[in-house]
Amino acid sequence: MTFPATTEIPGLNLADLRLNGFKVQALPGSAEAPVNGFKVQTLPGSAEIPVKAGRRDFYKMGLVNGDMTINYGGQLLEIKGTVLFFVNPRVPHSLVNRVTPTSGYSCIFTETFISGRELQDSPLFRVGDNPVISLNPEQTSFMTGLFEKMLAVYNGDYLHKGELIKSCITLIIHEALRIQPPKHALPFKNGTSRIAHLFTDLLERQFPIERSNEPLRLRSAQDYANHLSIHVNYLNRAVKEVTGKPTSTHIAARIIAEAKALLQHSDWSVAEIAYALGFEYPAYFNNYFRRLTGSTPNAFRKV
Repeated sequence: MTFPATTEIPGLNLADLRLNGFKVQALPGSAEAPVNGFKVQTLPGSAEIPVKAGRRDFYKMGLVNGDMTINYGGQLLEIKGTVLFFVNPRVPHSLVNRVTPTSGYSCIFTETFISGRELQDSPLFRVGDNPVISLNPEQTSFMTGLFEKMLAVYNGDYLHKGELIKSCITLIIHEALRIQPPKHALPFKNGTSRIAHLFTDLLERQFPIERSNEPLRLRSAQDYANHLSIHVNYLNRAVKEVTGKPTSTHIAARIIAEAKALLQHSDWSVAEIAYALGFEYPAYFNNYFRRLTGSTPNAFRKV
């Protein structure tokens, strides 16, 4: 899959990033790339958030101060004051409006630099969860110290700087979770709540679709029930009771959301997208997409 060139960050050397896993340096005016799997940089007046939405090949977390609006996976996020901002590379994001100049720090790293499972399991990077955490002055001071430490370590000659940077990233992630605990971290009230959570989590783990030759495996309530080793009626009842919506509605909404993302941010043909989403024929996908959105895939792509 390839993505539009306009979504790239100027000066970002993705080849070096993938090769080494990280890079840390001060940013003099434009964003450069992580060389060893990560990069920490200062943001002296403008955040490196793309104007046009797109997916990327790296994770990002930033300590940002400013006043702006960001489109993150279809939801508008208002950033005012100082916040921690976590970016999942599979979620399209773009700058909608900037009221004041933005300053702060940004740390970019590949999935191979930090455990992929650890990142995917973290609520901070999970699709659908809030990636923005507002900070008070005391928290801002602490986080600023951590980002400055990473910047200093990279610019120094410590032999194991990569391991130290990993420790800083992990500390920032855990501090962020301590400041803003995930909502679903509370104990489940009953078995019904647990089943609904397991379904929702399993549904999100099916996405994003990254290879057209590895189609979506679970597409029906029965598929999910089989995977969870429960009766489909129990699954449907639990999901409806907890969320107010049928299981099939959640599945369809997620498939459509992924279809829209692939149509907007990949160069796959409609047929390739259809097969990747588990449709036997492109015509079935066209009819499915039109029924749920009121538009054909081709028409949606041209908008």
